[in-house]
Amino acid sequence: MLSTISSIYFLKHKLKSDSNSSMNSYSRIKKKLISNQKIWLITGVAGFIGSNLLETLLDLNQIVVGVDNFSTGNKKNLNEVQSFLSSKKWKNFTLIQGDVTDIKVCKKACKNVDYVLHQAALGSVPRSIKDPIATNQSNILGFLNMLVAARDANVKRFVYAASSSTYGDHKKLPKREHIIGKPLSPYAVTKYVNELYADVFHLSYGMDSIGLRYFNVFGKRQTAQSAYAAVIPIWIDAIIRNQEIFINGDGKTSRDFCYVDNAVQANILAATTSNLNALNQIYNVAVGDRTSLKDLYIKLKSLIDKTTNTLHSKVNYRDFRDGDVRHSQADISKISNLLSFSPTHRIDEGLFETVKWHFKRIK
Repeated sequence: MLSTISSIYFLKHKLKSDSNSSMNSYSRIKKKLISNQKIWLITGVAGFIGSNLLETLLDLNQIVVGVDNFSTGNKKNLNEVQSFLSSKKWKNFTLIQGDVTDIKVCKKACKNVDYVLHQAALGSVPRSIKDPIATNQSNILGFLNMLVAARDANVKRFVYAASSSTYGDHKKLPKREHIIGKPLSPYAVTKYVNELYADVFHLSYGMDSIGLRYFNVFGKRQTAQSAYAAVIPIWIDAIIRNQEIFINGDGKTSRDFCYVDNAVQANILAATTSNLNALNQIYNVAVGDRTSLKDLYIKLKSLIDKTTNTLHSKVNYRDFRDGDVRHSQADISKISNLLSFSPTHRIDEGLFETVKWHFKRIK
């Protein structure tokens, strides 16, 4: 099955070479890290993005401390990362099971750490509308606790997961970091407050941070049960099993879908940059393109149907979700210029890798 989908994909899609200067910059940083071991803290380490960060950093010979309360993270993600690595590299990982809403956990985790990659949060716009108190507790109190703990531990850099939801009702495309609208959900409010707190900590305490506004990140270890940008894994599972798919709205809603390897790259570049002008900034993390839900379905259907011979056609349309924006597309010129970011995967390459991972899970 996997060999079939690989041959189909690569006949039509060839990955572009990494000859540009931005990609060379990232390659140099990874090469340098292998021989220059640092201590990293990843909050939300058992989550989708957190576990991908863990895999990359351990593979680069780094020491990693991880924090997770397993409310949305999954121990299976950590087990999968362990299966990909040598026992020597895996021994560089220490897990602290705890919650970032507990300041004691945060201070313990930050001890002797060089870089913090703060991913822990309660994601999902619908969840925040249903339970704004829990979202506020995790995303604002937890964030503030981590800022205090990182400040007191004198970490070199605090990198955190911001969100494209911060753009709110601002309609103009592409989205540029310095122009935002009114938040459309409690989740969006919490992520904007994170940016405000990070800025205040720089002004008040001289603490350096970088915020990364993720645009619909997807990829391996994002399951159909994931609360964050769940449309892709839900649809993959449904198409594979020839089950019904629901499209919110008329199918023309569009997103700047960003494969998880691009998000990992952004975190590493942000943590290690020596460009002083790049510090204490907010950056879009995306590919600078957008795909409608209807086109996303067609792409996934094309990838999966040719492998399973299911010819999926069970599609139904329903109302728009509360709090959702109509269109989203990022301007990535700022992160490209200041952090030398260059996406390794666009939508087609990312979907191929994601579908391949899902097929491995169901074999």
